[in-house]
Amino acid sequence: MNERIAKYQIGDVVKHRFFDFRGVIFDVDPTFSNTEEWWQSIPAEVRPRKDQPFYHLLAENEETEYIAYVSEQNLLRDTSEEPVRHPQVDEIFGSFDGARYEVLVHNTH
Repeated sequence: MNERIAKYQIGDVVKHRFFDFRGVIFDVDPTFSNTEEWWQSIPAEVRPRKDQPFYHLLAENEETEYIAYVSEQNLLRDTSEEPVRHPQVDEIFGSFDGARYEVLVHNTH
């Protein structure tokens, strides 16, 4: 399997191509890195390929906030310019410019 360069970066605000949720990327896997059971639970007609970047999102929909794991093929850039309301955003990120969050670098010393 050839790994691809990730289209999106940590801090980017994105939305799902098919489902009504959006979020900010906080981690990227170069290829699928979840359980086979999780992958098989996705309906076959929308099941993504495994040989692409997968993104960990601090996600939200109309009702709630949660963590999502989404393939690159199912993401689009979010153009709403609205901040993400997930409660962990302020723990990980700094300022928001309408498209992406500043990634905070934590000093471990």
